Amino acid sequence: MNDPHDPQDPSHDPYETTDTQVERLLGRALNSFDLPDSTVERLASALAHSSTLHSSHHSASLHRTTYRHTYLLADGTALSLWELVHNSGRDGAEQHELYVEESEARLAASRLPAGPSLGWSVERADDAAADEDDDLEVLSALLARPIPAQPRMYVPDNSADHARRVLRRAENADRPGEPTARRLRLAFAHHITQAFGRQCAVEGGRDAGFTLYEHQFLLLDGSEVSLWEVEHTATPDGRHMCEVYEGERAAREAMEHRSRVR
Repeated sequence: MNDPHDPQDPSHDPYETTDTQVERLLGRALNSFDLPDSTVERLASALAHSSTLHSSHHSASLHRTTYRHTYLLADGTALSLWELVHNSGRDGAEQHELYVEESEARLAASRLPAGPSLGWSVERADDAAADEDDDLEVLSALLARPIPAQPRMYVPDNSADHARRVLRRAENADRPGEPTARRLRLAFAHHITQAFGRQCAVEGGRDAGFTLYEHQFLLLDGSEVSLWEVEHTATPDGRHMCEVYEGERAAREAMEHRSRVR
């Protein structure tokens, strides 16, 4: 029978909100009270999440699986929790445990009664390159998830000139053209939101920073126009570069493409 809570299970709800997933994860863990208060507080600001199978062991007497749950937080940082699922409870009941560190999850798994070694096991290799590829995969998954809209407070502050400066510093060939620039000359207020921020490895094994901003403008006719600005250092010489797009999706695809240039 499929486990509806298994992130690898086809019956798992792919549209589950991050708030609901965190609540479910903490609610079913036997040791959730052992998690640091600071970790639980940071989870309250989670905007997106990704769950992956980390390792699995199955024998005649023990089924043991470890999952890695990664969260993108409102401050642009990422947080991982390690979930150990096993059937060593009374009458083989399934139990869930949560840990902040992978080493803690491994230690807890090693203490489970293994019984006869008549079964199969899949353990993820402890390899730095594999870790880096996994991080990129998680980053791509989180980038693909929309960030919940935040309340906007428009500020009248020479907004037309701000729009002009944003467009002027864009270096990408597919930046917004003259029609958009012409509309933004009618901007009289604007709001800036940081939607994403992260460091990740790029070509040559060096780290590059990625930040995504939404510049939303309120025009004199009451309409709204957004510019999505990607700031990054994924350039050959590591210099700072700005790219501007009219849509969020195009901006996120640009970040994902830049993060995968190896």
